[in-house]
Amino acid sequence: MSCTFKTTRRVEFHETDMAGIVHFANFYKYMEQAEHEYFRSLGLTIVDKQADGSIIGWPRVSAQCSFESPAYYGDLLEIRLNIERIGVKSLTMEYDLWRGKTKIARGRMKTVCCQFTHGSPMQSIAIPEWMLLKFEASMDQAE
Repeated sequence: MSCTFKTTRRVEFHETDMAGIVHFANFYKYMEQAEHEYFRSLGLTIVDKQADGSIIGWPRVSAQCSFESPAYYGDLLEIRLNIERIGVKSLTMEYDLWRGKTKIARGRMKTVCCQFTHGSPMQSIAIPEWMLLKFEASMDQAE
């Protein structure tokens, strides 16, 4: 599968332990940052305020990451995001994190499109057609 979106990120000192190795929890932040940049590249946002005052958002259903090689303070990481699956209400995204030719980690997150209305519980909804078209177009361009 072709890469849907790529971004880079420099490892900062506060993300590492005393040996200069990235703490595992930061990989989830890196994946989320790539997801937000991907949405912005499509003209979308993770928190989309609607005219009726409700908000469309994307809470996580699951997240996982496996590690292949350490990342260190100062490394420039390339994060490659692929849309694995577009469901009726969900997106499943895969992430590959690289330092040059060295694969650092592989992750996956599943998010669900939800509507948040003041005073009501969050409700999962079908991905709006205008969003769906943008996700599908980005996948077509990657192929």
